[in-house]
Amino acid sequence: MTTVIQLDDVSLVRGSRPILDRIHWRVEDNERWVILGPNGAGKTSLLRIIAAQLQPSLGIAQILGERLGKVNVFELRTRIGFASSAQSAHIPNSETVLDAVLTASYALTGRWNETYDDVDVRRARRVLAEWHLQDLADRAFGTLSDGERKRAQIARSVMTDPELLLLDEPVASLDLAAREHTIQIIGAYASAPSAPAMVMVTHHLEEIPKGFTHALILQNGRVFAAGEIDHTITSEKVSEAFGLAITVDSVDGRYRARAR
Repeated sequence: MTTVIQLDDVSLVRGSRPILDRIHWRVEDNERWVILGPNGAGKTSLLRIIAAQLQPSLGIAQILGERLGKVNVFELRTRIGFASSAQSAHIPNSETVLDAVLTASYALTGRWNETYDDVDVRRARRVLAEWHLQDLADRAFGTLSDGERKRAQIARSVMTDPELLLLDEPVASLDLAAREHTIQIIGAYASAPSAPAMVMVTHHLEEIPKGFTHALILQNGRVFAAGEIDHTITSEKVSEAFGLAITVDSVDGRYRARAR
């Protein structure tokens, strides 16, 4: 196993307020992590640090063996796949779905005058097929449904064969059918032995796909609980972290939660 994320005493401070407070966390290359926590717990800030988009205020953050603050983050980011809703705002509505994925090869959003080898085009089409988008390759990105956009963002993030894949609320705002379809595809991808290390942020236990192995629960910017998923996502720990009596159980590898 290879360590892909190593955070030691990492804090993120804005003004006098700690957004993240003394985080210790380690992720190996064969692990799939989900990050949970109440609103304002620091989930997205933590994801942006491991995406090399934010520098910690204190502590040591090593991502893919490179220490933030001592590495060219633009080079490091090429090794990380990051899918978030914020990315879709940078993709032109007129861009074809194929080009929206293909341009990830150059870390671009919006095709210009660059050229691509046949091997790049073949890979882009293969990735589209993996994420059930092959029939939409020639469609304009702006005409996609919310679920199709989410999957296109993920397809774009895996185009470069990343060593680490980060998903920020990949099924948020989707209707039931689109949510379940996307969760099913993410679960199949996460379960594949060839998949990279993965970290996914979500607000809802029901959105955790099969194939995820570990969980990190944040509370007020601190690690409340972390470890193997079945030992971390429990009624007792979730209730305490969210401040409400919650019953957690799982059916066929999928979690669900309800207030007691």
